[in-house]
This record gives sequence, structure tokens and C-alpha cells, in this order.
Amino acid sequence: MAMRQLRVYHEPDTDRREFTAVEPTMDQGVTVTLGEILPLLADAVASRRTWLTDFADDEVTISSDLHDVLQAYRHFRRPGA
Repeated sequence: MAMRQLRVYHEPDTDRREFTAVEPTMDQGVTVTLGEILPLLADAVASRRTWLTDFADDEVTISSDLHDVLQAYRHFRRPGA
């Protein structure tokens, strides 16, 4: 019989602020840097977190520079490119 492993949840340190560039917008959104959220999103994707599907249809706004880089990356990562 396989032993179940339990994980202990430790609440975030309330003295340490995770997101430093928080700016409320008209639609109650929040503006943060990509560098602040990218590691969290990458971990969530790698861990196959189901809550990601809740936001799959949400729209995000990115700079035109980042859009150009992502389009080029998409083109060159195709199989056979």
C-alpha cells in the first residue's frame, strides 16, 4: 500500500510584499510587471494547475515589442523551421 504524502501549507509572509507595482484600473484590474507574474504562471503551467483554465479566455494587454518577439518566437519554434 502506497503511503500518502501530505504537504503543509505555510501562509505567505504578510510583511513581505510580493507585487510592488500595483495600480488599480477602471475595470478593477491590476497592472504588474511581467517579471513579477511570469515565474508564478510558469510554475502553474508546469504543475498543471487546473485553475489556469478559469482564466484561459481572459484578455491581457501586452506591449507591441513583446508581441513582435512572441510572434517571431512562435514562427521559429515550429517543427521544421
